Amino acid sequence: MENMKTVDQENLKDSSLAWKLTAASCSSIFIFGIVMAILGAILPQLVEKLDLQRAQAGNLFFFMNLGMLVATMFFGPVVDRFGFKLLLAPASLLVGLAFAGLAFSGTYRMVMLSVVFLGMAGGVLNGGSNALVNDLHPERRAAALNFLGVFFGFGAMLVPLIIGTFLRQLGLRPVILIPAGLSLVPFILFMIFSYPRPKQAQGFEWKQLKKLVSSRLLWLAAFVLFFQSGNEFSVGGWLSSYFQERFNFSLSSSALILSSYWFFLIVGRFLYPAVNRAWKRENVVLASVLLALISVVGLMLSPSGLLAAVFALLIGLGFAAIYPTTLSVIGERFAQFSGTAFSLAITTGLAGGMLSPWLIGQVSQNSSLRRALLVPVFSLIMILALQLAIRKKVSSNALKSNAVSDEGED
Repeated sequence: MENMKTVDQENLKDSSLAWKLTAASCSSIFIFGIVMAILGAILPQLVEKLDLQRAQAGNLFFFMNLGMLVATMFFGPVVDRFGFKLLLAPASLLVGLAFAGLAFSGTYRMVMLSVVFLGMAGGVLNGGSNALVNDLHPERRAAALNFLGVFFGFGAMLVPLIIGTFLRQLGLRPVILIPAGLSLVPFILFMIFSYPRPKQAQGFEWKQLKKLVSSRLLWLAAFVLFFQSGNEFSVGGWLSSYFQERFNFSLSSSALILSSYWFFLIVGRFLYPAVNRAWKRENVVLASVLLALISVVGLMLSPSGLLAAVFALLIGLGFAAIYPTTLSVIGERFAQFSGTAFSLAITTGLAGGMLSPWLIGQVSQNSSLRRALLVPVFSLIMILALQLAIRKKVSSNALKSNAVSDEGED
């Protein structure tokens, strides 16, 4: 640890190093976007190649997300105590090796092993990159985290776009090996840059940590991530299969719809700063949830593939602001333990990401993917209720802070 280059947080704010680390984090979250999208994008090929049942396919999502959950549980306390470099650089290398393993897997067991390691490494990249950017930009957390999320969307969009356009020319293995090579970019960047000093290098203040864990606001936000992670994993994982099953779309056409879904998610995150100037972030999330809810119901009820495709794109637009904006609330409220707070919240989110696609696989095995879309409908209703509670809690905290400030002035 002594040979790791670190800088003071105060000096980091005005340093170009903050933007270098932001660039490294953007490349990292880009790779995580590929991790999130690749299984759903290649699922039809895996089902055909390995003769998988629908429930077995759902198990792949379950265990990949289980790997993410396990890794995410410990990344936060580690980075708060020892700094970011210890985990981010090795995780970037491991995710590349896991991609390579997936490319050369010839059995269901090997595919399962590869996706578990892919999930573990991806979980560290996701949580670590978000926590690092949160610390680098304390005065504009929501905008910075939404900007980071843009690169997640680019990564998630890349694989289905390549599959839809070049699968026949390249074959499946080269498509998977492309992100394996790209994973070297964040690995190199995370290795060469300096980092802010750990916030809890002297050890944890257990009284403050206990207060963090017992915070009602933290758990309200964490369960927003629980349901929203489930939504993003489910739609990203099953959308291609839905269009093939319901409307008999070709593999290429359904992959392009999935890519367009991610593109609209990117557009939504680009638009966030402008929208946030007109609306408070809590209201932006509420509007996003309502748009997503209407769009999922529209996708279920659409009589034609064209109309369903329009609703699929609007789902991406509706999902855009929910996850990163909720993270910004956590990062602002728990700045001194941001890694640990993010670890708890994202772990809770990943539990939803693990459960929801698996549940859709089980429901669709016995019924249809159309009926299984009731899972994200229920999740969005829950997010709406939780977000209303968060808005009330944030407003209450603001009133208390103003009252304390007024008393101090008196």
